Amino acid sequence: MMVFAYPVVLTKESDGYTAVMPDVHAAHTEGDTRAEALARAADALETALSFYIDKNEDLPAPSPVRGRPVVVPSAGGALKLHIYQAMRDQKVSKAELARRMKVRPYQIQRLLDLCHNSTTDQLEAALKALGVRVKITAEAA
Repeated sequence: MMVFAYPVVLTKESDGYTAVMPDVHAAHTEGDTRAEALARAADALETALSFYIDKNEDLPAPSPVRGRPVVVPSAGGALKLHIYQAMRDQKVSKAELARRMKVRPYQIQRLLDLCHNSTTDQLEAALKALGVRVKITAEAA
């Protein structure tokens, strides 16, 4: 499974910093400080990745880090991205996933909406229906 950890190119500007994730079209932001630009980059990443879902396109693979800072989606966002990519990899439609989970199709739409707060239980159930086991790890920032 893909790890959604995308390298960021930070550029010092006269009025702050710009942050661009070159692997993800439209993923860019800015901030007054380096830390602010990186904090905003995570939100920009999720917004940009939601465009791929809306267009029913494959999610871009992250390039090697090579010493650059990295941003990742929220934990819930990452689970949703794994559901989406597993559905694409297995050619499972929203209707088919709804059938497997015994829920209504609109509930699958919510599971794929990066702005909607789905419960971990719902996300885990969707992944289980796709034959994917959830394994969570944490590391020092």
